[in-house]
Amino acid sequence: MRAKPEYRDRDETEVAVLDALADRHEEGMTVFEIRSRTEVDIDRIEEALGALKRDDLIEVDDDGQRTVILPDEDVVGPPAPDEEESLFDQIRKRLPL
Repeated sequence: MRAKPEYRDRDETEVAVLDALADRHEEGMTVFEIRSRTEVDIDRIEEALGALKRDDLIEVDDDGQRTVILPDEDVVGPPAPDEEESLFDQIRKRLPL
């Protein structure tokens, strides 16, 4: 899953973080999980998380044992098309039969 197109004009690291969070939008991710998915250094991730939090695009949930970051529900776009699937198959799935 990816972030909606209207959020893709942000900083490259912010978009990478939003995309990673969109993939796991229900359970969220820790900072270290985001780090492993985005392959961006921790300082840039912290800056991106700060900017996304200021713009109310993410929520932070601390359950006492771990801190999890969740995307705002408006950020999450439709599932990305399966890259293994042909264009014809993708179109056929979207058309009513």
